[in-house]
Amino acid sequence: MSGNKTKSPSAVMDRPVSANGSNPERDRVFSAYRQWGYLEGDLDPLGFLRPRYTPELEREGEYAKQARAIYSSTIGVEINHIYSPVRRGWIYERMESPDQGYEVTEEDQKRILDLLIRADVFEQVMQQRYLGSKRFSLEGVSALIPLVDEVLDASSRLGAIELVMGMSHRGRLNVIAHVARRPAEEIFAGFEDVDPRSVLGSGDVKYHMGATGEYTTHSGNKVHIHLVSNPSHLEAVDPVTIGRTRAKQDRTGEGGREKYLPLVVHGDAAFAGQGILAETMNYADLPGYTVGGTIHVVVNNLLGFTTNYTEEHSTRFAACIARRQSIPIFHVNGEDVDAVVRVARMATEYRYKFGTDVVIDLIGYRRHGHSEVDDPTITQPLLYKKIKEHPPLWEVYADDIGATDAQAQADAIKAEFEASQKKAGSMTTKPTLRELPKYWDRYFGGRHSAEFEVETGLTSEELSELTARLTTYPDWFHIHPKVKKLLEQRAEMGAGKRPVDYGMAEALAFASLVKAGTHVRMSGQDSRRGTFNQRHSVLIDVENENEYVPLENIAPGQARCEIYNSTLSEAGVLGFEYGYSRDFPESLVLWEAQFGDFSNVAQAIIDQFIAAGEAKWNLLSGLVMLLPHGYEGQGPEHSSARIERFIQLAAKHNIQIVQPSNAAQYFHLLRRQALRHWRKPLIVFTPKSMLRHPDASSPIEDFTHKKFFNVIPDTEVGEADRILICTGKIGHELQAERKKRKDTSTAIVFLEQLYPFPEEEVVAEFDRHGSHADIVWVQEEPANMGAMFNMLPRLRRIAGDRPVLSVKRSSSPSPATGSAKAHEVEQKTLLTLAFTTK
Repeated sequence: MSGNKTKSPSAVMDRPVSANGSNPERDRVFSAYRQWGYLEGDLDPLGFLRPRYTPELEREGEYAKQARAIYSSTIGVEINHIYSPVRRGWIYERMESPDQGYEVTEEDQKRILDLLIRADVFEQVMQQRYLGSKRFSLEGVSALIPLVDEVLDASSRLGAIELVMGMSHRGRLNVIAHVARRPAEEIFAGFEDVDPRSVLGSGDVKYHMGATGEYTTHSGNKVHIHLVSNPSHLEAVDPVTIGRTRAKQDRTGEGGREKYLPLVVHGDAAFAGQGILAETMNYADLPGYTVGGTIHVVVNNLLGFTTNYTEEHSTRFAACIARRQSIPIFHVNGEDVDAVVRVARMATEYRYKFGTDVVIDLIGYRRHGHSEVDDPTITQPLLYKKIKEHPPLWEVYADDIGATDAQAQADAIKAEFEASQKKAGSMTTKPTLRELPKYWDRYFGGRHSAEFEVETGLTSEELSELTARLTTYPDWFHIHPKVKKLLEQRAEMGAGKRPVDYGMAEALAFASLVKAGTHVRMSGQDSRRGTFNQRHSVLIDVENENEYVPLENIAPGQARCEIYNSTLSEAGVLGFEYGYSRDFPESLVLWEAQFGDFSNVAQAIIDQFIAAGEAKWNLLSGLVMLLPHGYEGQGPEHSSARIERFIQLAAKHNIQIVQPSNAAQYFHLLRRQALRHWRKPLIVFTPKSMLRHPDASSPIEDFTHKKFFNVIPDTEVGEADRILICTGKIGHELQAERKKRKDTSTAIVFLEQLYPFPEEEVVAEFDRHGSHADIVWVQEEPANMGAMFNMLPRLRRIAGDRPVLSVKRSSSPSPATGSAKAHEVEQKTLLTLAFTTK
């Protein structure tokens, strides 16, 4: 250790202190230090974060000395907020009895020194060879590497076979090298930029890429490492990591929580400042989202880019936001590496013992600027003067443990890395840092081809059998009278006695899939019942509130159908479900927005993962987004799912954008998404007022058709003077208007799939109506929104000599009016203009 730091108790105590002492004075002293000791801890290697004076700790005597050595040392435990005295007692006992498997042996110290040398020298070699390149160095907090090493060892002894790791860019390359154990030349090749043609128009920077590898712990166990790809939106990877972990656990079944351990590394500014982190931590104990505990590590530089920690958060520590959860927070001085290792072991065992999250606040510094091309002396001159004079951590640690050959060891490791650099310079293609799991072997991306299509219809007999299971319940179940009536109506739908609405169509799709062995998972705000009272996937007994789920009782040996009410969150839940879809590709995974308008809260997840994941990282997803959309006079925040934003993101067949106009189409669409092996995110603009509307309901016979139709033709009109092409609810309103006008010369074509644009089918439908008709794009949205900006150029290209016109609302900064009467006037005007030829 450098300076005069108060070392952790394993280093200073001559004898263990019992956590069960009976001396009243001792108990009072220890109680005070257990609660407040961390505030006077010696936690900052550079001394800028000074201990905070705490009157409760103004005590003298031997007991105070012992308590101070434990709780105001280089480890500070913040656990007052934990409700359970058993859990607090577990931590007290281990803090006060360091000989209970928490000592760091001489053999441990040799291994730790090697890891520290490798971590720091790796960064120094890159700094020398790639001067001026961004790499987001780990120097100053390189104790992260022995920390993760200890987590891996402790978790492997408790059953872990894989670490699912999410982190932003700081130290990522170091983790890829020393945790994922990828050869150094693979990482250096990213700096060489070996073949720009191999990633032309795609790819990502090296410090965003994911990686996989095998780690052998010092106990001799092997743990698979999965480092999740991430964007620069620092905490956006958090829910994705947890979702991927949950999928891996669910695939495994019993014991999954022990086998797959999530570890998320955060920066201090992002941990305190980014709301998606709070959303993610809130999932910890929720049945639909829990992973049995996540280990969170805050790599705390006490600095965010150029912003001092006093400007980042209102609390003493960035990690204090975690106090909303009943979980421990371990603050530790990143320069007392033995203490770091002890904390890592304790945190891991706590997670496995109690199945909750744990936070480790690893406090260090940042040796260079935010990126290596930035000059931090402009904004923190005193801090960086001190850092310049401060030795690397491996030198500090070598001095602490009396290692005399550390410099020779560092020289040898440096030679290894320099050899790897030379090898990287001779590479002709950029290496892949990961291997995909076997369950992805059947699935593929790229551009769509007709050969990928599958039949989605069912026989009448199959539909009848599914209906019977969906509309019955046990004799002991006390059903709500309104729900009973609903099930009776659905039974009539399945029997062909009344048209099938969207709710029943969805239930039939889900039931058919789980019966055939395809797992279905859906979550969203109020999704079990449905925002619009349309789903009722879970029946509630009116006398005891017991639950009965028809979709879980379709057939023996069926797959699971899990439908969860989510937290009141968009970004976090959507990120979770995207992550889940990444590691359960054979499952139909759906996220439903309460209103499609609310999906804009999750825009970073949509932009960075869903739309761009394949192009940036070659990672596929079959996630379905259900976005209720339609102009019905409900105001600016309950009308538009922002079709225009998704179309703007569409390129190279990266996503599918669909608005099914009737119940049977919705049924076929869901089955197509699950049964095809072409894995692309599916954006579905679902109805609201049309959910049960007769015009959008379908005869049961339509469910026996072979496929989903990208374009629904107009079979009522042949040769036409005017072709109205539209998508969604407006099409039904146009049909009603045409009927009212007794118009026989205007064709109405439903464009069900907006992207990939079904050009051949559209051309065939236009030609069927003759070569002289005006083509009119009709939409409810304002002129600066909706699909019009994308559709008009496409339609003009394929229209030939036919004029292409448009009907829409006037451009507006807001999606819709807040007046129901104004909406009605606007809607009538749209319909009138659509049929006005002069």
